[in-house]
Amino acid sequence: MDKKPKAWKRKTFDRSMEQKSLNIPIDPAALLRHSRGERMNMDGVQSKMHKIQAKRKDINMEFASEQAARAEILLHEEEGYLEADEGECTTNITQKEIVENVDITTAMKHFNLALDFGPYCMRYTKNGTHLLIGGKRGHVAAFDWVQKKLLCEMNVMESVHDVTWLMNHTMYAVAQKNWVHVYDHKGTEIHCIKIMHRSQRLEYLPYHFLLNSAGDKGFLSWIDVSIGTTVGNYPTRMGNISVMTQNPWNAVTCIGGSKGVVSMWSPMVREPLAKMLCHPVQLTALAIDPKGMHMATAGLDRKIKIWDIRQLEGPIETYHTNTAVTEIDLSQRGLLALSMGNICEIYRRNNNSEEEKMKPYMRHRTNGTISDIRFCPYEDILGVATAKGFNSLIVPGSGEPNFDTYEANPYQSRSQRREQEIHSLLEKIPAEFIALNPCQIDEVDVPSAKARLEQKIKVLTLKPPKINFEPRKRNRVSKAKLVQIKRNVKETRFREVVNEIRELKEKVLAEETDVVETPDFIPLESKNVLDRFNTKKKKGKH
Repeated sequence: MDKKPKAWKRKTFDRSMEQKSLNIPIDPAALLRHSRGERMNMDGVQSKMHKIQAKRKDINMEFASEQAARAEILLHEEEGYLEADEGECTTNITQKEIVENVDITTAMKHFNLALDFGPYCMRYTKNGTHLLIGGKRGHVAAFDWVQKKLLCEMNVMESVHDVTWLMNHTMYAVAQKNWVHVYDHKGTEIHCIKIMHRSQRLEYLPYHFLLNSAGDKGFLSWIDVSIGTTVGNYPTRMGNISVMTQNPWNAVTCIGGSKGVVSMWSPMVREPLAKMLCHPVQLTALAIDPKGMHMATAGLDRKIKIWDIRQLEGPIETYHTNTAVTEIDLSQRGLLALSMGNICEIYRRNNNSEEEKMKPYMRHRTNGTISDIRFCPYEDILGVATAKGFNSLIVPGSGEPNFDTYEANPYQSRSQRREQEIHSLLEKIPAEFIALNPCQIDEVDVPSAKARLEQKIKVLTLKPPKINFEPRKRNRVSKAKLVQIKRNVKETRFREVVNEIRELKEKVLAEETDVVETPDFIPLESKNVLDRFNTKKKKGKH
């Protein structure tokens, strides 16, 4: 008896295991965490082909969310929040009590810097290992905040409005009084970008290598830092831009206006891609979560609204504050941080009860007025920049405990950093792909039936144009000869145009006759035992 090969046994074993895994039930809560929303409504879709494509896309997204929910068993690290005893509230727990009850490694991440050149702005790197701060009166410092290792510190002798890291901690940009200056990790000036004049806000798009700035006159600028070319530079006609952020999901720049409208911009389009009326008054703060799913806005009406940025509809959550919020940020695990004067409050957005949702999760009071707040990626740390320095606060449950080393590695070595730079340059996404819906990149632009019909009617009803020709007057040529030359040239050109129109109409008609609808299933010829008695057809003439 012949034995079957091992490869065949392995394939059958893998298939059986895959079928068994598909039959295992999935936790509904885990499935909801990885869901990208409900299925698309097919009422407005007219063509059958587009309905099939939309259904196929929904099926693929549901399958991906199921696989992600099944893979959660591999993520053994979980976030931990503060838990208070009965009758107590986590809001009353101070940073001193947290430092006394955590391990020494976490306790070292809480520190305060007393600085004299504020108010300060700040920015963490993508992997959360380095910190960059800039003071309004020219103080700029970059350091490894975990190991307390200073990279560089200087005073640019100009006002500093905003700072941002570029591809990694080896390069950063500073928006100074007149222009944007680029420095390396030793503090050496590399470049001065004079296209970005009097910039107030800076953002960096890591997958496109684009540095985005907003000027005090309402100009938006994008420059490719890998090749040094300007991608876009045009006015928004919105005045001074003081509220700006980027959507990590589609790399679209979001700007908050004085009329409570959030507009979304792309470097390849001179008009906003979309507009949302979020508040009836001026916006004071704007933030988008790292997943690009939710947007938080704050206005002078003392309200904070959470929006589903994928649907562009009404707010899903609303918070009321005693005073207007000046800064706002969202963490990787959904925590909401906001500042009001010298008070910083953190809210847990994933609470089920309305009472707990409206109560702050933590509260901290600083020495000076808060000018900027940002959550540190992959750490339970909230950075608070004030007018008198910088505070690093411990916020349990704010950071993502499971990180992807291909995306952002907090323990990255020098060789891994160099390798990542090469890979990111090779995988750079062109600026033309920045759109409101990034899923449209892999779709084919198929013209509609109405557009094709209009084009066909336009071609079939095309008539030869009127030809005007005047020959040059010469001294030795008679008037009758000039009339004859004019007639001959008109007839020749008219005949050429008529032939071109006839060929174009024949081509359109030939394309319609060549299109034959083929069935999805072509039946094979039926074979029977009695077919051998049938007479064969002879080829050729009889």
